[in-house]
Amino acid sequence: MRLLDGFEDIAAWQVAASDEVKATLRIAAGSEGNALCMDFDFGAVSGYAVARRELALEYGEDYEFSFDLRGEAPANTLQLKLVDASGENVWWVNRPDYVFPREWRRVRFKKRHIAFAWGPAKDRELKRSATLEWVIARGHGGGKGTVCFDRFAFRALPAAASAPPAPVVRASSTLAPTEPAHVFDGALDTFWRSDPGAGREQMVTLDFLQLREFGGLVLHWSPEAFASRYAIDFSDDGERWRTVRRVVAGNGGADPHLLPESETRYVRLRLQDGPAKAYALAEIEVKDLAWGASPNAFFQALAQAAPRGHYPRAFAGEQSYWTVLGIDGGTTHGLLSEDGALEIGPRSGSIEPFLLTEKGLVTWADVGTQHSLLDGYLPIPTVSWRHRDFALNMTAFGTGDRARSQLISHYTLENRTDRPRVVTLALAIRPFQVNPPTQFLNTPGGVASIRAIAWDGQALSLNGERRLFPLQTPDEVVIADFDVGNIPELLSKRRPASENSVEDETGFASAALLYRLELPPQGSRRIGIVAPLAGAPTLAGDNASAWLSGQQAAIAEGWRKKLNRVALRLPAAGRHVTDTLRTALAHILVNRAGPALQPGARAYARSWIRDGAMMSDALSRLGHAAAGREYIEWFVPHQFASGKVPCCVDSRGSDPVAENDSHGELIHLIAEHYRYTHDRAWLETMWPRVASAAAYMDALRMKERTAGNETAGRRAFYGLMPASISHEGYSDRPAYSYWDDFWTLAGYDSAVAIAQALGRDNDAARFASQREAFSGDLHASLRASIAQHGIDYIPGSADRGDFDATSTTIALSVAGQQANLPQRELLRTFERYWKEFLVRRAGSTEWDAYTPYELRNIGAFVRLGWRERAGELFGFFLTDRRPAGWNQWAEVIGRDVRYPRFVGDMPHGWVASDFISAVLDLFAYERAADQALMLGAGIPNDWLAGEGVRIENLRTQYGELSYALRRDGRRLVLTIAGGLTAPRGGLIFGWPYAGAPGPAFVNGRPVRWENGKELRIHSLPAVITVEAAPDDDD
Repeated sequence: MRLLDGFEDIAAWQVAASDEVKATLRIAAGSEGNALCMDFDFGAVSGYAVARRELALEYGEDYEFSFDLRGEAPANTLQLKLVDASGENVWWVNRPDYVFPREWRRVRFKKRHIAFAWGPAKDRELKRSATLEWVIARGHGGGKGTVCFDRFAFRALPAAASAPPAPVVRASSTLAPTEPAHVFDGALDTFWRSDPGAGREQMVTLDFLQLREFGGLVLHWSPEAFASRYAIDFSDDGERWRTVRRVVAGNGGADPHLLPESETRYVRLRLQDGPAKAYALAEIEVKDLAWGASPNAFFQALAQAAPRGHYPRAFAGEQSYWTVLGIDGGTTHGLLSEDGALEIGPRSGSIEPFLLTEKGLVTWADVGTQHSLLDGYLPIPTVSWRHRDFALNMTAFGTGDRARSQLISHYTLENRTDRPRVVTLALAIRPFQVNPPTQFLNTPGGVASIRAIAWDGQALSLNGERRLFPLQTPDEVVIADFDVGNIPELLSKRRPASENSVEDETGFASAALLYRLELPPQGSRRIGIVAPLAGAPTLAGDNASAWLSGQQAAIAEGWRKKLNRVALRLPAAGRHVTDTLRTALAHILVNRAGPALQPGARAYARSWIRDGAMMSDALSRLGHAAAGREYIEWFVPHQFASGKVPCCVDSRGSDPVAENDSHGELIHLIAEHYRYTHDRAWLETMWPRVASAAAYMDALRMKERTAGNETAGRRAFYGLMPASISHEGYSDRPAYSYWDDFWTLAGYDSAVAIAQALGRDNDAARFASQREAFSGDLHASLRASIAQHGIDYIPGSADRGDFDATSTTIALSVAGQQANLPQRELLRTFERYWKEFLVRRAGSTEWDAYTPYELRNIGAFVRLGWRERAGELFGFFLTDRRPAGWNQWAEVIGRDVRYPRFVGDMPHGWVASDFISAVLDLFAYERAADQALMLGAGIPNDWLAGEGVRIENLRTQYGELSYALRRDGRRLVLTIAGGLTAPRGGLIFGWPYAGAPGPAFVNGRPVRWENGKELRIHSLPAVITVEAAPDDDD
């Protein structure tokens, strides 16, 4: 054992804190002598406080850190960080929402608890470190407090034996010829049996002969001779015992026990009661640490051994998909899985459907499944189970407002036969989220604790809160703790429990509402459930079915009005585009947390300003600028006093992580909202935010405008935004990301426009000067980076010279730099993307996953005049909606649909906004070079036949745009309505075909083509006709 620090002197320690977090170090009384105490105050922001010390350590095959800990602090994240000599590679132990003990407690972190956090290292095995840090990061507790450390020690551990010695087994009584050792012989057909005359109180003790680590136990009982009530005790010395598990209603068979991070020499079973006069135990399995590493690992192991369908798909090793449920701008969201499970809130259990027929139990694994949305696009999803004899349609949606909202789900069981049938619908409430175990960020998925369930005749309470209100009284309610058995198993064996309430120390309690439904031939029955999201529920009267229909009709009509402010009328071949566009809008609105725009409801239930800026633009174009304003007004108070714009805001406050796209994004967002609303008075209220963000942005720029960056090898960094991790691909090491720089340039452009709109001429001139300087540095950097790396494309970052066409799209769509970029490299960038896309689509190369952020390339292709290629991209991405009937994407799309992985969140709101922007760019976008509004530049030619296409009330910065475009024989007709003020560069209609255009007329007057392919229109309304349009096959 090596004492690293007894903290008698803390001079070696330094304190640091993130923006606006206060932190100090001091000596205080320790568990022995002195201790190091860190006082922190998070105030209103997110962030961290750090105690740091340089201390070189080398690591062997196995080891552990140990320390004494106490704190007077809310639950926050505790981290131990180990940093190598480069300062770039970090290993850590990360304990979210750690509950600090008020009295001194010894804590141990072993090698297996230490994970690689980030850094460029290829070898991620921790071999040596140079610096260690204690970090308190803001969790759900926040606030302020004190955390103290003492007796910080390091110990090398001996290598684990390849096979631990077999334990010695003893029993308080034994009935010959059985033996206690039989419980550890690996055979289920041998067993130990207690002496029936020795009484019910019996003990079985394992002596491992040394301390042994393990993750759990599985007890295999002989039928009808099991212990229904017993305890599991541990001891290190055989004298002092601690109880780690109690069972009060065991059901025999195999009893699995999750006992994570167990370390003991002795295990004792204290058997107290059972259905027989004696106990018969066939085997005790000692499971390894991985088996019991977490509740998720535990249930995944159980699912692998159970019949498929008895556990959710995600626990059975398959990727699962889901969609979001809620109201526009609600504060809490539900989820509906592709298999019909309904999660009633974050970190909550779910309602899972099962059917019990005369042939046995029916689960998701026994049926075909279809997915749909009401009207094909409304956020009212349905999961349909299809079986030869029956169909079960499960529909769910949110109703209400922010103060009082709820989920409504209904289950319609249809008899598809010509004979009457009786089928039991079982709605099981189990401790499994729809959010799967592979989802680890922010709201970790998988198991959700249910420690108490009670039925009061009207509602089912979970953990003491009334959460489920059935609209029809169930015929039976089954409530069971974990030890009684798995609900599908109980249903299969028709052994329902009979308790009205249960408490479960494991947190794995479950229940089921059973409905015995008598179905006439070809008949159906519907059952409804209400689950409150916020406030008290609104429930049905006597006619539940009519109430359900009325609620669904009302919410559907409300959504139709919200989602059709812009009308897009396409031929049948484009119907899926229209529907997916409207659903994408709905998902952005539903994913909101109050006014906060966020890309998801679970892993990404946070508000990034970059996501918010792009989602707000999509909202404005579709007639929802008010939602964008609400977001801006919510976000700007979280700006730091320095002017720094946080990359992200959530319930914990402003995130201090430096992501240097954020400042330009906020300014751009404010300017865009003004351009759509022309609300000068509102813009004036935003001026202090704009001015401080612009000043902070300029200060960052000047940090890189140094003599050191004029030297060989660093010229490409001169005058750029400092390196940051705003781009997901740069989390290993901050990079000089051009994504940041193009957003910064857009921020300068917007700052100039805002100052001009407010009549602040001096500020406008200053911002314009800064913009020109930054623009010059940026374009010089691009040339330098291209030369330095010997590349023929626009790099994603100055220092890496990496290829990232999706990131580069922002230079065209937001920064308006298409005409200013190196043209050869610009074209090569997207030509390379196109070639790589074709190879991937053809399946002629190996690939694992991609992100549908690639939808942004559609807008780039449209701007480059690649109409047909843009259509090919659309077709590919639309096939990867999962499930297709729900019109949505996750952030990550895997090639193998069922390979389990982290998928970000779904439906992903930022991806939804990318799709919206891509679709709308087909119809209209602004060309920065001449401030012209480009019309129809991406509309597929095959959409123009017959009635063609029509868009109505598309919001632009110049008013509402409505036009129709169609082929009439060999004539192309474009009809543009009035009501829009033509921009400075006019409206431009580009010739959509490969051949030369024929004569053109605007309102009957002949006009000339510009550059042989563009018509410029300055006056509206207008009817444009072009004669001699090519045939369909031209």
